[in-house]
Amino acid sequence: MMPTLLAAATDTLTWSPKTGMVMILCNIMAIAIAKQTVQVQNAGAMPPSPEMFGGFSIGTILGATSLGHIFGFGAILGLSSMGVL
Repeated sequence: MMPTLLAAATDTLTWSPKTGMVMILCNIMAIAIAKQTVQVQNAGAMPPSPEMFGGFSIGTILGATSLGHIFGFGAILGLSSMGVL
């Protein structure tokens, strides 16, 4: 059964500068969304230099970049299945 499952698995995309750029753009988009929608951006622990992170707390930074990675892997999988990447 295992060879059948391995044969059905899809081929993964190798990393390239295009895939990195898509991920960076998706993270920037998620940070912009967080900047507009998070009501209390500086609640909790702050990074050593908060002005570098736009006044975001560590939790807000982690949440925004996590959302960016979700957007990114969806965009990368979608673009690669369309043949763009």
